[in-house]
Amino acid sequence: MRCLAVCQDELVIRMLDEILLPGFEVEFIVEQRPLARKLHDAGVTVTVGDPRRTDTWLKADLGPSTCVIIEDNGKRSPKKIVDAVRDAGGTLVYVLGIGAERHEDSRAEFADVAYLSMSELFGGPLLTEFSRSLTRARVQQYQRYFSDADRVLIMLHNDPDPDAMASGLALRNVLRRTKTTAIIGAIQGVTRPENLRMVNLLDIHVEAITHESLREYDRVAMVDVQPHYFGGVIDRVDLVIDHHPEQPGYTAVFKDIRPDYGSTSTILTEHLRAVDVNISERTATAMLYAIKSDTLFFNRSTNRVDLEAFSYLYPLSDAALIRKMEGAEITLERLDYVLRAFKDGTLAEQVFCAFLGSLPREDFIPYVADFFLQLEDVKWTIVAGIVNDSLIVSVRNLGYTKNAGEFVRRFFADIGSAGGHRAMAKAVVPMRAFREKFGDLPGELIGAKLQDLVRDFLAHEQPAPEKKKEVVR
Repeated sequence: MRCLAVCQDELVIRMLDEILLPGFEVEFIVEQRPLARKLHDAGVTVTVGDPRRTDTWLKADLGPSTCVIIEDNGKRSPKKIVDAVRDAGGTLVYVLGIGAERHEDSRAEFADVAYLSMSELFGGPLLTEFSRSLTRARVQQYQRYFSDADRVLIMLHNDPDPDAMASGLALRNVLRRTKTTAIIGAIQGVTRPENLRMVNLLDIHVEAITHESLREYDRVAMVDVQPHYFGGVIDRVDLVIDHHPEQPGYTAVFKDIRPDYGSTSTILTEHLRAVDVNISERTATAMLYAIKSDTLFFNRSTNRVDLEAFSYLYPLSDAALIRKMEGAEITLERLDYVLRAFKDGTLAEQVFCAFLGSLPREDFIPYVADFFLQLEDVKWTIVAGIVNDSLIVSVRNLGYTKNAGEFVRRFFADIGSAGGHRAMAKAVVPMRAFREKFGDLPGELIGAKLQDLVRDFLAHEQPAPEKKKEVVR
């Protein structure tokens, strides 16, 4: 998350810099050049400007989803700074009180913005308290923005999985809406057996959406997906909440994208807790199941916050329903594709590759990729198949090796949709584009081509250098 902080005290600046990094991308605005030079030499990202002027914030590229932290040291009121931020389009404003003497006065003066005193920060784990307060302010901002809309669409990706559907339920709760005023929808509905079981057991309705029907809604939110996924058809939404890496090519009034989280449901758990919304048993059950599914029960892409969300949701959920949703995932249909991959796939240097041919449904491909990752001596799986004349490529690894998302982006982003995390990734490529780039390969050679690509990637890909602080002058 990007933060712009207005502080004039060097001690406060250095303390906040230590607290907020690396979880937040923070840049400080100071008025004195000598202080800015000293902080710059110490590696702090800092710029010189008058925070009471609107153009200072415009030059700093302030957006509605940028968090603004304003120090209130009791010497002069930060009201003019708050006004300048709002004139520049800022919506997420946070006043940090230094010293106890202005504590109550400031709370009254800035009742419509988030306020937290430094003494309150020291009352608990510093970063946790600060992060929770920022989340509260962010959620309250988009709650107000959605409050006057008659019809809201909470949009999911095609063939939504447990994390997408649970996040849809959770966001509806955050917005304090019903299923008639906040529709959960997807262009392509639920097809996978275990997801259909979740839909039936939890009575989740995912409405069919068309590109034309999007215009019928006053506000559009997306969870567990970003607009780029829809191939340029949607270039603006009101809210995006997602745990996949952020993608360009669209605008959103509010965004909360945290790629280091194991699931979008974990993010929504924090949103619900931040504004003290009651979580129903049904929603808690859906979210708990989603966190388990997206992290493979904490064996993949897991963060400390995923464990905290799981611990919070567990006593609120129905464990018996979760056991029913988890049952009997191995079907004869899936087993057929596992056997096909076993027969035609190749294992070389701890990398398993397989091409499954044409398939009726996309979900068989990631299932086979996950299945073979469990084998001894397998660290990477690359499984592909053709669905509706598009090549679907699922990539899995153990999470501590090189980046699966970078692999698919390197070879497929120029001809299709490609992205993902360190441990799991996906590419969707029209077969026409695949043939133009790699040749008109027969089916038995597509798996061999994937093996060549991943061998080249693992042999030459270097770890990304550690990101250094950039100094904005």
